[in-house]
This record gives sequence, structure tokens and C-alpha cells, in this order.
Amino acid sequence: MQNVIFSADDFGLTESVNEAVERAHLHGVLGQASLMVAAPAFPDAVARAKRLPGLNVGLHLTLVDGDPLLGHQRLPTITGPDGRFSPAQVRLAFLYVFSRRARRELAAEIAAQFAAFAATGLKLHHVDAHKHMHLHPIVGRMLIETAKSYGAKQIRVPAEPPAVLRACGEQVGLADRALYVWTRILRGQVRRAGMTTPDHVFGLKWSGHMTMSRIRTLLKNLPAGASEIYFHPAAAHDPALQHLMPDYEHEAELNTLLELR
Repeated sequence: MQNVIFSADDFGLTESVNEAVERAHLHGVLGQASLMVAAPAFPDAVARAKRLPGLNVGLHLTLVDGDPLLGHQRLPTITGPDGRFSPAQVRLAFLYVFSRRARRELAAEIAAQFAAFAATGLKLHHVDAHKHMHLHPIVGRMLIETAKSYGAKQIRVPAEPPAVLRACGEQVGLADRALYVWTRILRGQVRRAGMTTPDHVFGLKWSGHMTMSRIRTLLKNLPAGASEIYFHPAAAHDPALQHLMPDYEHEAELNTLLELR
């Protein structure tokens, strides 16, 4: 499995997620985690990361369905009255195309999140985005430009090959194929910036349901090149996770990372 990177998203979201990241790194195969700098358990995540020098930590840029750093007063166009980013990705996507104000607020929030990561003193290993919002070309461009200025060299491009999904017994639809083609835009942006990305990324089709049986099947069918397999592990399905991701199998995903060792 030397060409496989096992990673965890939502580091900092809750302490049960943070505990899972620590356990999966110390006792499993987890090599990297993506940190949400505006999430409630961010300080706890940073403290754990500093105890784990072998864990590569990146920024999980949050621009949809989550908490911003700058708040609603400074981001009135792209956040709701509750101060959160809307889960409506399509609406936000159109705002970023047609509203200069939205793009200014977007740029300010991206800069703030990178600065918050830098303030932790952790090395910025990689960058990705919550719900892959950086597949939007405007978001992708801003993310890459800012990442370069902070010394990041790797960006996740969520390119999940439909042929591999079919080999794993999955039904592959038009949406899966279209998304895979769309990722070429972001891959081109990354390459033109002189940055790197894994050749393949897995975790979209089975998001929240990366069980042992599925991962064993996937590992038998991995294509050549470097593959990132990302998870959403947690030590417990706590109330916050139940509210945000009620159908996710967080504990099963942690067990998968532990059993793969």
C-alpha cells in the first residue's frame, strides 16, 4: 500500500473526530488529516496535532455548510443570518460567478482561514475543501493562489475514476462520469501553478460509508499511480455529527482505519 495515502477530513469539527484522528494515526494507517480552522473543536485538534509529529496536517477550507471565521457582519452576502455558510452549493456557485461582493467576501474568508492555520505553527502539508467546493473554478483559483503564498505544495483534486468504481461492483451514472471530467479543470489549475495532487482520490461515492469490505475491494482494484483514500472517522456519533451527517458511519470508518494496519 506504499502508493496509498489514507486521510481524514473534518479534523477539528468535534472532539470525537479529533480522538478518532489521533487513534487512527497512532494505531492504524492514517497518515494525514485536514483541519477545519473555524470549527468548535479546532483548539483541541491543534493540541493533538502537535503531539503527533508524524501526522501530516492540511487545511480543510470551509466555504459551504459550515462555520466561517469572519462572521456574518463581514460576510453578509455568502453567509446566512445564523452566521453559517449555506449547504446550498449551487446557489453559492452562482453567487461567486455573478456577484463581485460575494467574490470579495470569499477572498477575505479564504485569506483568514489560511492565516488561522499559519498561526497554529503547524506545517501546511496540503489543502482541500469541505464538500470539494474548490471544484468551482473561481474558488479553486483563489485557493491555489493563497496556498502557494503559504508554501503548500499539494492540493486534493477529487478525481474518482468511474472505471474503478465499476470494478468494485458499483453502478456508475452520468453524474459520476460528469464529475470526473469536471475535475480536469481543477487538475489543470493545480498543474499550471506548479503544485502536485494525487493521481486518484476515493471517498466520494462511499462518503461516510468507507467500511472494511468496501476498502478491501477498492484496494484490490486500485489503478497505477498514487491514490488518496479519505475518511470521516469519529470515536462516537455525537450529537453534532448526528445533526450534520445523520447517516454517516463515523465509527465504522474509524474501525476500518484501525483494522487496515
